[in-house]
Amino acid sequence: MTELFLVLLSGVAAGALNAIGGGGTFVALPALVAFGMPPVTANAVSRVALLPGAVASAWVYRRELTPVGPTSTKALTAISVMGGGVGAGLLLMLPASSFDAAAPWLLAFATVILAFGRHLSRALGSALGRSVGMSSPAVLIGQFFLAVYGGYFGGAVGIMMLALWSIGLGLDAAVSNPMRIAQLAAIYLSAAVLFLLASNTLSAPLVLAAMLVGAVAGGFVGAHLARHLPTWLLRGVLMATAVITTVLYFLRG
Repeated sequence: MTELFLVLLSGVAAGALNAIGGGGTFVALPALVAFGMPPVTANAVSRVALLPGAVASAWVYRRELTPVGPTSTKALTAISVMGGGVGAGLLLMLPASSFDAAAPWLLAFATVILAFGRHLSRALGSALGRSVGMSSPAVLIGQFFLAVYGGYFGGAVGIMMLALWSIGLGLDAAVSNPMRIAQLAAIYLSAAVLFLLASNTLSAPLVLAAMLVGAVAGGFVGAHLARHLPTWLLRGVLMATAVITTVLYFLRG
């Protein structure tokens, strides 16, 4: 019961972090691995568990959704669903050893994006000039590759989305945050369906249920509190979690 309660708390934290700024994978994945799950199974379970939390956050943000540049919301969402499914398929088709070998490097890459993504967005946006904007096909192509990454691994994919939209379209991260969480839910949707149908995600139903319930609570509350909480503190905790998790994964290898 103590372990399940800790998984529940991890779900709350992951759902809240996804709602506020991204990075819930950095909490959910290591918590499930610590519980004893193989990394590939933990990755699949975290995606299924975090989906309802992302949907809850998107529901809270539903009146604040704004289009991403010239791209229609329907097209962007369809691409996110498609890419998420492709990424999840890659995770299931490739040998487990491939993910075990890639996970530390993916975590390291996501940690760098987490640490410097916003600064890089501002610097490149300033260098490129705000008058230069990505075309709708370019936005969709970029979104597809991010969604594939999100379906396969997912760490900091929301932050990468904000970086792409900021650099390519000059969109403000705060204004784009509701659309970020909506697209995160779309990526998780196809990935979760595939994981439920073709993996052993349901092999630990109590663990899945505990993280799912926590993620819904965290996602709902996190979205409501996102405008009021000091994000610098949350980013600091998230950054520390990301760095520690990355180091531990490299040490495991």
